[in-house]
Amino acid sequence: MRIGVLDLVTSGPAHGLYSKLMNANLASIMPQVIGAWCEEAGHEVRFVCYTGYEDLSKELPADTDLLFISSFTEAAQLSYAISAMYRRRGTITALGGPHARCYPEDSAKYFDYVFGFTDKPLVLSMLEDCEQHRPMGIHLNAGKQPRQLPSVRERWKFIQVTLAKAPTIKIVPMLASLGCPYTCSFCIDSTVDYQPFEPEQVRDDLRFLMANMKRPRIGWHDPNFGVRFDETLGAIEEAIPPGSADFIAESSLSLLNEDRLPRLKKNGFAAMLPGIESWFSLGNKAKTGKHYGMEKVKQVSEHVNAVMRYIPYVQTNFVLGLDTDEGDAPFECTKAFIDMTPGAFPGYSLLSAFGRAAPLNLELQRAGRVLPFPYHFLNNNLAMNVKPKNYSWETFYDHVIDLTNYSFSGRAIWNRFKATRGTIPKWMNVVRAMSSEGWGRLQYYKTVRGLLDSDTSVRRYFNSETDTLPAFYEDRVKHDLGPFWPMLPDGALRHDPNAYLNAERERVTRGTEATVELQRSAPAS
Repeated sequence: MRIGVLDLVTSGPAHGLYSKLMNANLASIMPQVIGAWCEEAGHEVRFVCYTGYEDLSKELPADTDLLFISSFTEAAQLSYAISAMYRRRGTITALGGPHARCYPEDSAKYFDYVFGFTDKPLVLSMLEDCEQHRPMGIHLNAGKQPRQLPSVRERWKFIQVTLAKAPTIKIVPMLASLGCPYTCSFCIDSTVDYQPFEPEQVRDDLRFLMANMKRPRIGWHDPNFGVRFDETLGAIEEAIPPGSADFIAESSLSLLNEDRLPRLKKNGFAAMLPGIESWFSLGNKAKTGKHYGMEKVKQVSEHVNAVMRYIPYVQTNFVLGLDTDEGDAPFECTKAFIDMTPGAFPGYSLLSAFGRAAPLNLELQRAGRVLPFPYHFLNNNLAMNVKPKNYSWETFYDHVIDLTNYSFSGRAIWNRFKATRGTIPKWMNVVRAMSSEGWGRLQYYKTVRGLLDSDTSVRRYFNSETDTLPAFYEDRVKHDLGPFWPMLPDGALRHDPNAYLNAERERVTRGTEATVELQRSAPAS
Protein backbone atom coordinates (compact mmCIF):
# COMPACT_ATOMS: atom_id res chain seq x y z
CA MET A 1 0.00 0.00 0.00
CA ARG A 2 0.91 3.66 -0.34
CA ILE A 3 0.95 4.92 3.21
CA GLY A 4 1.28 8.49 4.43
CA VAL A 5 2.50 9.30 7.94
CA LEU A 6 1.85 12.84 9.19
CA ASP A 7 3.33 14.17 12.45
CA LEU A 8 1.46 17.33 13.48
CA VAL A 9 3.89 19.26 15.69
CA THR A 10 1.63 22.32 15.73
CA SER A 11 -2.01 23.19 15.16
CA GLY A 12 -1.57 25.73 12.39
CA PRO A 13 0.77 28.29 10.82
CA ALA A 14 3.56 29.44 13.16
CA HIS A 15 5.21 32.86 13.17
CA GLY A 16 7.43 33.33 16.23
CA LEU A 17 11.22 33.21 16.19
CA TYR A 18 11.37 30.56 18.91
CA SER A 19 8.96 28.27 17.04
CA LYS A 20 11.00 28.80 13.87
CA LEU A 21 14.11 27.62 15.72
CA MET A 22 12.55 24.77 17.67
CA ASN A 23 9.34 23.35 16.15
CA ALA A 24 11.16 20.79 14.00
CA ASN A 25 12.89 19.63 17.17
CA LEU A 26 9.54 18.85 18.79
CA ALA A 27 8.87 15.97 16.40
CA SER A 28 7.43 12.83 17.97
CA ILE A 29 9.03 9.41 17.94
CA MET A 30 5.99 7.20 17.37
CA PRO A 31 5.17 8.53 13.86
CA GLN A 32 8.71 7.56 12.86
CA VAL A 33 8.15 4.16 14.49
CA ILE A 34 4.93 3.66 12.51
CA GLY A 35 6.77 4.53 9.31
CA ALA A 36 9.51 1.99 10.08
CA TRP A 37 7.00 -0.77 10.91
CA CYS A 38 5.02 -0.10 7.71
CA GLU A 39 8.14 -0.20 5.55
CA GLU A 40 9.25 -3.41 7.23
CA ALA A 41 5.87 -4.89 6.32
CA GLY A 42 6.55 -4.09 2.65
CA HIS A 43 4.58 -0.89 2.20
CA GLU A 44 5.63 2.38 0.56
CA VAL A 45 5.79 5.22 3.12
CA ARG A 46 5.72 8.99 2.63
CA PHE A 47 6.58 10.79 5.87
CA VAL A 48 5.76 14.45 6.67
CA CYS A 49 6.43 16.43 9.83
CA TYR A 50 4.35 19.64 9.91
CA THR A 51 6.12 22.42 11.86
CA GLY A 52 3.85 25.32 10.97
CA TYR A 53 6.15 26.79 8.30
CA GLU A 54 5.22 24.56 5.37
CA ASP A 55 2.34 24.84 2.93
CA LEU A 56 0.59 21.80 4.33
CA SER A 57 -1.73 21.47 1.34
CA LYS A 58 1.39 20.90 -0.81
CA GLU A 59 3.28 18.77 1.72
CA LEU A 60 0.54 16.20 2.22
CA PRO A 61 1.08 13.01 0.22
CA ALA A 62 -1.29 12.43 -2.70
CA ASP A 63 -2.53 9.07 -4.02
CA THR A 64 -2.54 7.53 -0.56
CA ASP A 65 -4.30 4.30 0.42
CA LEU A 66 -3.83 4.83 4.15
CA LEU A 67 -2.97 7.96 6.13
CA PHE A 68 -1.64 7.81 9.70
CA ILE A 69 -1.82 11.09 11.65
CA SER A 70 -0.14 11.66 15.00
CA SER A 71 -1.60 14.59 16.92
CA PHE A 72 -1.51 16.32 20.25
CA THR A 73 -4.92 17.55 21.35
CA GLU A 74 -4.21 21.13 20.29
CA ALA A 75 -3.92 19.91 16.67
CA ALA A 76 -7.01 17.68 16.81
CA GLN A 77 -9.25 19.99 14.79
CA LEU A 78 -6.59 20.22 12.07
CA SER A 79 -6.28 16.42 12.07
CA TYR A 80 -10.07 16.05 11.78
CA ALA A 81 -10.14 18.39 8.77
CA ILE A 82 -7.28 16.57 7.04
CA SER A 83 -8.92 13.20 7.70
CA ALA A 84 -12.22 14.42 6.23
CA MET A 85 -10.42 15.62 3.10
CA TYR A 86 -8.70 12.25 2.60
CA ARG A 87 -11.77 10.17 3.42
CA ARG A 88 -13.68 11.96 0.66
CA ARG A 89 -10.99 10.65 -1.71
CA GLY A 90 -11.53 7.11 -0.44
CA THR A 91 -8.39 7.03 1.72
CA ILE A 92 -8.51 5.11 4.98
CA THR A 93 -7.36 7.24 7.92
CA ALA A 94 -5.91 6.38 11.34
CA LEU A 95 -5.18 8.61 14.33
CA GLY A 96 -2.53 8.05 16.99
CA GLY A 97 -0.68 10.13 19.53
CA PRO A 98 -1.83 11.79 22.75
CA HIS A 99 -5.18 13.00 21.40
CA ALA A 100 -6.25 9.55 20.24
CA ARG A 101 -5.36 8.13 23.63
CA CYS A 102 -7.18 10.88 25.54
CA TYR A 103 -10.30 11.25 23.39
CA PRO A 104 -10.97 7.95 21.58
CA GLU A 105 -14.78 8.33 21.58
CA ASP A 106 -14.68 11.65 19.76
CA SER A 107 -11.79 10.70 17.45
CA ALA A 108 -13.67 7.61 16.22
CA LYS A 109 -16.24 9.90 14.59
CA TYR A 110 -13.61 11.21 12.18
CA PHE A 111 -11.13 8.35 11.64
CA ASP A 112 -11.45 4.73 10.54
CA TYR A 113 -8.96 3.64 13.22
CA VAL A 114 -8.05 5.24 16.54
CA PHE A 115 -4.97 3.98 18.39
CA GLY A 116 -4.39 3.94 22.13
CA PHE A 117 -1.22 2.19 23.33
CA THR A 118 0.35 0.88 20.16
CA ASP A 119 2.77 -1.95 19.49
CA LYS A 120 3.95 -3.67 16.32
CA PRO A 121 1.47 -6.61 16.35
CA LEU A 122 -1.42 -4.16 16.68
CA VAL A 123 -0.21 -2.12 13.70
CA LEU A 124 0.38 -5.22 11.54
CA SER A 125 -3.10 -6.49 12.41
CA MET A 126 -4.61 -3.18 11.38
CA LEU A 127 -2.66 -3.22 8.10
CA GLU A 128 -4.15 -6.65 7.36
CA ASP A 129 -7.68 -5.39 8.01
CA CYS A 130 -7.33 -1.87 6.54
CA GLU A 131 -10.96 -1.17 5.67
CA GLN A 132 -13.27 1.80 6.00
CA HIS A 133 -15.13 1.88 9.31
CA ARG A 134 -17.82 4.51 9.13
CA PRO A 135 -19.69 6.30 10.59
CA MET A 136 -17.75 5.17 13.71
CA GLY A 137 -14.16 4.08 13.57
CA ILE A 138 -12.55 1.24 15.53
CA HIS A 139 -10.61 1.92 18.74
CA LEU A 140 -7.46 -0.24 18.91
CA ASN A 141 -5.43 -0.58 22.10
CA ALA A 142 -2.48 -2.85 22.87
CA GLY A 143 -3.12 -2.40 26.60
CA LYS A 144 0.42 -1.26 27.40
CA GLN A 145 3.47 0.39 25.88
CA PRO A 146 5.62 -1.65 23.45
CA ARG A 147 8.58 -3.54 24.85
CA GLN A 148 10.81 -2.52 21.93
CA LEU A 149 10.91 0.20 19.30
CA PRO A 150 12.77 0.46 15.99
CA SER A 151 16.31 1.75 16.40
CA VAL A 152 17.53 5.19 15.40
CA ARG A 153 19.15 3.49 12.39
CA GLU A 154 15.74 2.17 11.28
CA ARG A 155 14.12 5.57 11.80
CA TRP A 156 16.99 7.57 10.36
CA LYS A 157 15.42 8.48 7.00
CA PHE A 158 12.44 10.00 8.83
CA ILE A 159 14.66 11.78 11.36
CA GLN A 160 16.74 13.29 8.57
CA VAL A 161 13.84 14.84 6.64
CA THR A 162 12.60 16.41 9.88
CA LEU A 163 16.00 17.75 11.00
CA ALA A 164 16.39 19.36 7.58
CA LYS A 165 13.57 21.73 8.60
CA ALA A 166 15.46 22.96 11.69
CA PRO A 167 17.48 26.03 10.64
CA THR A 168 20.30 25.89 13.21
CA ILE A 169 19.75 23.78 16.32
CA LYS A 170 18.99 20.16 15.34
CA ILE A 171 17.88 17.75 18.07
CA VAL A 172 17.44 14.01 17.56
CA PRO A 173 14.56 12.48 19.59
CA MET A 174 15.42 9.35 21.59
CA LEU A 175 14.03 7.20 24.40
CA ALA A 176 15.75 5.26 27.16
CA SER A 177 12.50 4.38 28.95
CA LEU A 178 8.72 4.66 28.92
CA GLY A 179 6.30 5.40 31.76
CA CYS A 180 7.04 7.01 35.11
CA PRO A 181 7.33 5.80 38.71
CA TYR A 182 5.54 8.89 40.05
CA THR A 183 1.76 9.14 40.33
CA CYS A 184 0.95 12.85 39.82
CA SER A 185 -2.83 12.79 39.49
CA PHE A 186 -2.90 15.27 36.57
CA CYS A 187 -0.26 13.52 34.42
CA ILE A 188 -0.82 11.23 31.41
CA ASP A 189 2.05 8.97 32.53
CA SER A 190 0.83 8.57 36.11
CA THR A 191 -0.76 5.17 35.43
CA VAL A 192 1.86 3.92 32.95
CA ASP A 193 4.32 1.40 34.38
CA TYR A 194 7.93 2.50 34.24
CA GLN A 195 9.75 0.45 31.61
CA PRO A 196 13.44 0.95 30.76
CA PHE A 197 14.83 -0.11 27.41
CA GLU A 198 17.82 -2.43 27.24
CA PRO A 199 21.17 -0.59 27.60
CA GLU A 200 22.37 -2.31 24.42
CA GLN A 201 19.69 -0.55 22.38
CA VAL A 202 20.61 2.83 23.87
CA ARG A 203 24.32 2.24 23.15
CA ASP A 204 23.67 1.14 19.57
CA ASP A 205 21.50 4.19 18.86
CA LEU A 206 24.11 6.56 20.25
CA ARG A 207 26.95 4.91 18.32
CA PHE A 208 24.94 5.22 15.11
CA LEU A 209 24.43 8.94 15.73
CA MET A 210 28.13 9.44 16.43
CA ALA A 211 28.91 7.83 13.08
CA ASN A 212 26.42 10.01 11.19
CA MET A 213 26.52 13.44 12.89
CA LYS A 214 29.49 15.64 13.74
CA ARG A 215 28.28 16.53 17.26
CA PRO A 216 24.78 15.20 17.84
CA ARG A 217 22.28 16.96 20.07
CA ILE A 218 19.92 14.44 21.60
CA GLY A 219 16.59 15.12 23.28
CA TRP A 220 15.49 12.34 25.60
CA HIS A 221 11.69 11.98 25.39
CA ASP A 222 11.48 9.91 28.56
CA PRO A 223 8.72 11.19 30.87
CA ASN A 224 11.31 11.03 33.66
CA PHE A 225 14.88 10.51 32.50
CA GLY A 226 17.44 8.71 34.63
CA VAL A 227 15.28 6.67 36.97
CA ARG A 228 17.89 3.90 36.54
CA PHE A 229 20.64 6.47 36.63
CA ASP A 230 23.81 4.38 36.71
CA GLU A 231 22.58 1.95 34.07
CA THR A 232 21.51 4.73 31.67
CA LEU A 233 24.62 6.88 32.15
CA GLY A 234 26.76 3.78 31.79
CA ALA A 235 25.26 3.12 28.36
CA ILE A 236 25.95 6.73 27.33
CA GLU A 237 29.55 6.57 28.57
CA GLU A 238 30.24 3.37 26.67
CA ALA A 239 28.93 4.82 23.41
CA ILE A 240 30.03 8.46 23.42
CA PRO A 241 33.36 10.00 24.49
CA PRO A 242 32.92 12.89 26.96
CA GLY A 243 32.32 16.21 25.22
CA SER A 244 31.24 14.64 21.92
CA ALA A 245 27.46 15.17 22.20
CA ASP A 246 24.88 17.35 23.95
CA PHE A 247 21.84 16.02 25.81
CA ILE A 248 18.51 17.47 26.90
CA ALA A 249 16.25 15.63 29.35
CA GLU A 250 13.22 16.05 31.58
CA SER A 251 13.78 14.73 35.06
CA SER A 252 12.57 15.19 38.62
CA LEU A 253 14.74 17.02 41.11
CA SER A 254 14.69 13.93 43.31
CA LEU A 255 16.90 12.22 40.70
CA LEU A 256 19.31 15.13 40.34
CA ASN A 257 21.38 14.55 43.45
CA GLU A 258 24.45 16.74 43.69
CA ASP A 259 26.75 13.71 43.55
CA ARG A 260 25.25 12.89 40.12
CA LEU A 261 25.60 16.36 38.63
CA PRO A 262 29.35 16.18 37.82
CA ARG A 263 28.71 12.98 35.89
CA LEU A 264 25.91 14.62 33.92
CA LYS A 265 28.14 17.59 33.13
CA LYS A 266 31.01 15.34 32.05
CA ASN A 267 28.70 13.49 29.66
CA GLY A 268 27.38 16.60 27.92
CA PHE A 269 24.01 17.24 29.55
CA ALA A 270 23.34 20.82 28.47
CA ALA A 271 19.70 21.25 29.49
CA MET A 272 17.42 19.75 32.14
CA LEU A 273 13.69 20.31 32.64
CA PRO A 274 12.74 19.34 36.20
CA GLY A 275 9.08 19.36 37.25
CA ILE A 276 8.36 21.34 40.41
CA GLU A 277 4.61 21.60 39.65
CA SER A 278 3.39 23.01 42.99
CA TRP A 279 4.64 24.65 46.18
CA PHE A 280 1.92 22.95 48.21
CA SER A 281 2.03 19.31 47.07
CA LEU A 282 4.17 16.71 45.26
CA GLY A 283 7.12 17.03 47.61
CA ASN A 284 8.37 13.60 46.55
CA LYS A 285 9.24 14.84 43.04
CA ALA A 286 11.24 17.77 44.37
CA LYS A 287 12.70 15.75 47.25
CA THR A 288 11.36 18.29 49.75
CA GLY A 289 9.33 15.88 51.88
CA LYS A 290 6.69 17.68 53.94
CA HIS A 291 8.13 21.16 53.37
CA TYR A 292 5.60 23.38 51.60
CA GLY A 293 5.19 27.05 50.76
CA MET A 294 8.24 29.26 51.29
CA GLU A 295 10.15 26.43 52.98
CA LYS A 296 9.85 24.41 49.78
CA VAL A 297 10.77 27.47 47.69
CA LYS A 298 14.05 27.90 49.58
CA GLN A 299 14.90 24.22 49.40
CA VAL A 300 14.07 23.90 45.69
CA SER A 301 15.87 27.14 44.82
CA GLU A 302 19.03 25.92 46.50
CA HIS A 303 18.76 22.63 44.62
CA VAL A 304 18.14 24.24 41.20
CA ASN A 305 21.00 26.69 41.69
CA ALA A 306 23.22 23.70 42.43
CA VAL A 307 22.05 22.02 39.23
CA MET A 308 22.86 25.16 37.25
CA ARG A 309 26.44 25.09 38.45
CA TYR A 310 26.84 21.98 36.31
CA ILE A 311 24.14 22.23 33.64
CA PRO A 312 23.85 25.57 31.82
CA TYR A 313 20.17 25.48 30.86
CA VAL A 314 17.40 24.63 33.31
CA GLN A 315 13.66 25.01 32.75
CA THR A 316 11.53 24.59 35.87
CA ASN A 317 7.97 23.44 35.20
CA PHE A 318 4.92 24.56 37.17
CA VAL A 319 1.19 23.78 36.98
CA LEU A 320 -1.06 26.74 37.83
CA GLY A 321 -4.56 26.26 39.21
CA LEU A 322 -4.15 23.02 41.14
CA ASP A 323 -6.73 22.39 43.86
CA THR A 324 -4.01 22.72 46.50
CA ASP A 325 -3.49 26.35 45.44
CA GLU A 326 -5.37 29.09 47.24
CA GLY A 327 -4.99 32.84 47.60
CA ASP A 328 -1.86 34.82 46.72
CA ALA A 329 0.63 32.37 48.22
CA PRO A 330 1.29 30.03 45.23
CA PHE A 331 1.99 32.96 42.91
CA GLU A 332 4.04 34.91 45.45
CA CYS A 333 6.10 31.79 46.13
CA THR A 334 6.87 31.48 42.43
CA LYS A 335 7.93 35.14 42.26
CA ALA A 336 10.25 34.54 45.20
CA PHE A 337 11.69 31.50 43.44
CA ILE A 338 12.38 33.58 40.31
CA ASP A 339 14.28 36.13 42.40
CA MET A 340 16.21 33.44 44.27
CA THR A 341 16.91 31.36 41.14
CA PRO A 342 17.40 33.95 38.38
CA GLY A 343 18.99 31.59 35.84
CA ALA A 344 16.12 29.12 35.62
CA PHE A 345 13.53 29.60 32.86
CA PRO A 346 10.01 29.15 34.30
CA GLY A 347 7.62 27.01 32.27
CA TYR A 348 3.96 27.48 33.23
CA SER A 349 1.03 25.22 32.38
CA LEU A 350 -2.59 25.95 33.23
CA LEU A 351 -4.28 22.93 34.79
CA SER A 352 -6.01 21.03 31.97
CA ALA A 353 -8.07 17.84 31.88
CA PHE A 354 -7.28 15.92 28.68
CA GLY A 355 -10.11 13.38 28.45
CA ARG A 356 -8.87 9.99 29.64
CA ALA A 357 -5.32 11.17 30.28
CA ALA A 358 -5.26 11.04 34.07
CA PRO A 359 -7.18 9.65 37.07
CA LEU A 360 -7.93 13.18 38.29
CA ASN A 361 -10.04 13.82 35.20
CA LEU A 362 -12.80 11.48 36.33
CA GLU A 363 -13.12 13.38 39.59
CA LEU A 364 -13.20 16.71 37.76
CA GLN A 365 -15.88 15.47 35.37
CA ARG A 366 -17.99 14.11 38.21
CA ALA A 367 -17.80 17.53 39.84
CA GLY A 368 -18.91 19.25 36.62
CA ARG A 369 -15.72 21.29 36.47
CA VAL A 370 -14.53 20.46 32.92
CA LEU A 371 -15.42 22.98 30.21
CA PRO A 372 -15.97 22.09 26.52
CA PHE A 373 -13.25 24.34 25.08
CA PRO A 374 -12.39 23.29 21.51
CA TYR A 375 -9.32 21.07 21.35
CA HIS A 376 -7.50 23.81 19.45
CA PHE A 377 -7.01 25.70 22.73
CA LEU A 378 -5.99 22.76 24.89
CA ASN A 379 -2.23 23.23 24.87
CA ASN A 380 -1.93 24.08 28.61
CA ASN A 381 -1.88 27.81 27.86
CA LEU A 382 -4.55 29.07 25.44
CA ALA A 383 -7.35 27.78 27.68
CA MET A 384 -7.74 26.23 31.08
CA ASN A 385 -10.66 23.82 30.73
CA VAL A 386 -10.95 23.14 34.47
CA LYS A 387 -12.88 25.57 36.66
CA PRO A 388 -10.53 26.57 39.51
CA LYS A 389 -11.56 25.28 42.91
CA ASN A 390 -10.39 28.24 44.99
CA TYR A 391 -10.49 31.20 42.58
CA SER A 392 -12.97 33.05 40.43
CA TRP A 393 -11.92 33.17 36.79
CA GLU A 394 -11.24 36.89 37.06
CA THR A 395 -9.04 36.50 40.12
CA PHE A 396 -7.20 33.54 38.66
CA TYR A 397 -6.34 35.37 35.43
CA ASP A 398 -5.27 38.43 37.41
CA HIS A 399 -2.77 36.23 39.24
CA VAL A 400 -1.57 34.51 36.04
CA ILE A 401 -1.07 37.86 34.29
CA ASP A 402 0.81 39.29 37.26
CA LEU A 403 3.08 36.23 37.50
CA THR A 404 3.73 36.10 33.74
CA ASN A 405 4.54 39.81 33.67
CA TYR A 406 6.92 39.36 36.61
CA SER A 407 8.60 36.34 35.04
CA PHE A 408 9.24 37.98 31.66
CA SER A 409 9.79 41.60 32.63
CA GLY A 410 12.88 43.39 31.36
CA ARG A 411 14.43 43.01 34.81
CA ALA A 412 13.79 39.24 34.94
CA ILE A 413 15.08 38.73 31.38
CA TRP A 414 18.27 40.64 32.21
CA ASN A 415 18.80 38.76 35.47
CA ARG A 416 18.28 35.44 33.68
CA PHE A 417 20.72 36.47 30.96
CA LYS A 418 23.41 37.36 33.53
CA ALA A 419 22.86 34.19 35.59
CA THR A 420 23.02 31.79 32.63
CA ARG A 421 26.25 30.32 31.30
CA GLY A 422 26.87 29.78 27.59
CA THR A 423 25.92 31.81 24.54
CA ILE A 424 23.14 29.55 23.26
CA PRO A 425 21.41 29.16 26.67
CA LYS A 426 21.62 32.92 27.32
CA TRP A 427 20.02 33.91 24.02
CA MET A 428 17.56 31.03 24.01
CA ASN A 429 16.12 32.42 27.24
CA VAL A 430 15.86 35.89 25.73
CA VAL A 431 14.14 34.65 22.57
CA ARG A 432 11.68 32.52 24.54
CA ALA A 433 10.79 35.37 26.87
CA MET A 434 10.21 37.88 24.07
CA SER A 435 8.34 35.52 21.72
CA SER A 436 5.00 33.74 21.97
CA GLU A 437 6.06 31.87 25.11
CA GLY A 438 6.59 34.96 27.23
CA TRP A 439 5.30 38.28 25.96
CA GLY A 440 2.92 36.58 23.53
CA ARG A 441 1.17 34.63 26.28
CA LEU A 442 1.05 37.70 28.49
CA GLN A 443 -0.81 39.62 25.79
CA TYR A 444 -3.16 36.70 25.20
CA TYR A 445 -3.97 36.37 28.91
CA LYS A 446 -4.73 40.10 29.05
CA THR A 447 -7.09 39.71 26.11
CA VAL A 448 -8.96 36.85 27.80
CA ARG A 449 -9.13 38.79 31.08
CA GLY A 450 -10.59 41.77 29.26
CA LEU A 451 -13.23 39.58 27.59
CA LEU A 452 -14.31 38.24 30.97
CA ASP A 453 -15.29 41.82 31.84
CA SER A 454 -16.57 43.04 28.48
CA ASP A 455 -18.06 40.00 26.68
CA THR A 456 -21.09 38.36 28.29
CA SER A 457 -20.81 35.31 26.03
CA VAL A 458 -17.24 34.65 27.26
CA ARG A 459 -18.12 35.11 30.93
CA ARG A 460 -21.17 32.82 30.68
CA TYR A 461 -19.14 30.16 28.82
CA PHE A 462 -16.41 30.16 31.47
CA ASN A 463 -19.02 29.87 34.22
CA SER A 464 -20.83 26.95 32.50
CA GLU A 465 -23.99 28.99 32.03
CA THR A 466 -23.95 28.18 28.31
CA ASP A 467 -22.15 25.77 26.01
CA THR A 468 -22.35 28.12 23.03
CA LEU A 469 -18.80 28.84 21.94
CA PRO A 470 -17.99 32.59 22.01
CA ALA A 471 -17.15 34.16 18.67
CA PHE A 472 -13.64 35.05 19.91
CA TYR A 473 -12.69 31.36 20.05
CA GLU A 474 -14.43 30.25 16.86
CA ASP A 475 -12.82 33.09 14.90
CA ARG A 476 -9.38 32.07 16.17
CA VAL A 477 -9.84 28.44 15.05
CA LYS A 478 -11.08 29.62 11.66
CA HIS A 479 -8.05 31.88 11.27
CA ASP A 480 -5.52 29.26 12.34
CA LEU A 481 -6.92 26.44 10.20
CA GLY A 482 -6.95 28.71 7.14
CA PRO A 483 -7.66 26.64 4.01
CA PHE A 484 -8.53 23.61 6.14
CA TRP A 485 -11.40 25.36 7.94
CA PRO A 486 -13.98 24.52 5.22
CA MET A 487 -12.96 20.85 5.47
CA LEU A 488 -13.71 20.63 9.21
CA PRO A 489 -16.66 18.23 9.55
CA ASP A 490 -19.93 19.46 10.99
CA GLY A 491 -19.87 19.28 14.76
CA ALA A 492 -16.10 18.82 14.95
CA LEU A 493 -15.63 22.07 16.84
CA ARG A 494 -17.56 20.62 19.78
CA HIS A 495 -17.00 17.59 21.97
CA ASP A 496 -18.44 16.04 25.11
CA PRO A 497 -16.11 17.11 27.95
CA ASN A 498 -17.51 14.29 30.08
CA ALA A 499 -17.07 11.48 27.54
CA TYR A 500 -14.66 9.62 29.84
CA LEU A 501 -17.12 9.71 32.74
CA ASN A 502 -20.06 8.70 30.54
CA ALA A 503 -18.09 5.79 29.07
CA GLU A 504 -17.18 4.59 32.59
CA ARG A 505 -20.81 4.78 33.70
CA GLU A 506 -21.88 2.83 30.62
CA ARG A 507 -19.21 0.22 31.27
CA VAL A 508 -20.35 -0.22 34.87
CA THR A 509 -23.98 -0.43 33.76
CA ARG A 510 -23.16 -3.09 31.17
CA GLY A 511 -21.19 -5.03 33.78
CA THR A 512 -24.09 -4.85 36.24
CA GLU A 513 -26.60 -5.94 33.61
CA ALA A 514 -24.38 -8.87 32.60
CA THR A 515 -24.08 -9.93 36.25
CA VAL A 516 -27.85 -9.80 36.73
CA GLU A 517 -28.41 -11.81 33.55
CA LEU A 518 -25.85 -14.39 34.67
CA GLN A 519 -27.59 -14.72 38.02
CA ARG A 520 -30.96 -15.19 36.32
CA SER A 521 -29.63 -17.91 34.06
CA ALA A 522 -27.80 -19.79 36.80
CA PRO A 523 -29.48 -23.07 37.84
CA ALA A 524 -31.11 -23.12 41.24
CA SER A 525 -29.06 -24.84 43.91
